[in-house]
Amino acid sequence: MNSNYSTTKNNKITEEKLTKINLYSDGACSGNQHDENVGGWGTVLEMNEHTKELYGGERNTTNNKMELTALLEGLKSLKRYNLDLCIYSDSAYVINGLSQKWYVKWEKNGWKTSQKKPVENKELWEQIIAIIRQIPSVSYFHVKGHLDLNKKAEVNKWRTKFENSYGKISDEFFNHIINRNHLVDELANKGMDDVRI
Repeated sequence: MNSNYSTTKNNKITEEKLTKINLYSDGACSGNQHDENVGGWGTVLEMNEHTKELYGGERNTTNNKMELTALLEGLKSLKRYNLDLCIYSDSAYVINGLSQKWYVKWEKNGWKTSQKKPVENKELWEQIIAIIRQIPSVSYFHVKGHLDLNKKAEVNKWRTKFENSYGKISDEFFNHIINRNHLVDELANKGMDDVRI
């Protein structure tokens, strides 16, 4: 693993010695919204030269629950919280919920949505938020899921979109992010496979 990947606190990407933790997460659900479905989640954490892979799965779940579980399990595996954390996910639900702080209004409204309905996955959100609030610096990055690096036109399109949001990055770094996203997807599928056995 290349040790030169880092991001700044304001979500603008730099390439300096890595002193932060990068957390990549993904969730999946086969038969989402149907009875007897199977879900899985995967997480990869990077710090300097060290990486950790986690995965798992469960029955009768939802895609969003697995996305949140992937992030939560990664957060729970942190040994300390006095670090800068960069979270990468292809889930708009996760990234927008945290970066736009949807949870602040949910808390004020007694964990009700703007439509006065109970917030789904409240227990997972509460655990995630409790940890996030202990970390001095957290940055969120929305990644295009299932991006084929061999399809140059598609890669360039999504890289431009990513850079417009977060700043210029090298080819190597962008490819690394996409490859990590593929890896957590594979781990989520492994989690589902283990549940099916």
